[in-house]
Amino acid sequence: MDEVDRATARLLATAESLDGDPATPSLLPGWTRGHLLTHVARNADGLVNLLTWARTGVPTPQYPSWEQREADIAAGAGRPWSVLLADVRESAERFAKAAEALSAEQWGGHLELPRGPQAVARVPWRRLREVEVHHVDLAAGYTAADWPEAFAHRVLHEVARGLDGVNLTLRPDGVGHRLPVGSGGSPEVSGPAYALAAWLAGRSPGDDLTVEPPGPLPAVPDWI
Repeated sequence: MDEVDRATARLLATAESLDGDPATPSLLPGWTRGHLLTHVARNADGLVNLLTWARTGVPTPQYPSWEQREADIAAGAGRPWSVLLADVRESAERFAKAAEALSAEQWGGHLELPRGPQAVARVPWRRLREVEVHHVDLAAGYTAADWPEAFAHRVLHEVARGLDGVNLTLRPDGVGHRLPVGSGGSPEVSGPAYALAAWLAGRSPGDDLTVEPPGPLPAVPDWI
């Protein structure tokens, strides 16, 4: 949670330094900065629902429906910049309070989510991932190179594990071991962990990566 707090503070500092036009495009196709910040806020509230479920035992889905999620983002995207910033800040505070309310036993539980059981203790990671990746998507000078090193390595392993139909080998700089994707093998793609993660996550074209044998980077499916 401390990492989540620090990441949120960095995101808000970047957003506060901008010209305040919610209609400015983000790096996500079809989404403005207003869409992006609204999504980050509603994500916090959705994860509060999961923590409430963990605390009370009453099933509380992250979102009422995917359609409602999309409608809420669209409805909030055009709000004044100061309102958007306050929404991100206040929703983050609600998430922090919901986390503080859980006992150790509740953190050790599992939630029966649509994609299968998930550990409650994974919720803070989901929030950290959301804040760090969408900070890059804000298109305001914060890039994957600014990610904390531990975050870059963890998100790299997560994205690599989740790729379907891709077989290659990753070699993060300075680690000393290879990371197989799928069945592994050729090609081998090398570079800093943050650069590998950003490429696999669709946040970078991978121009700073090395491919052996030499050639173009292989195609990878969309991530979040």
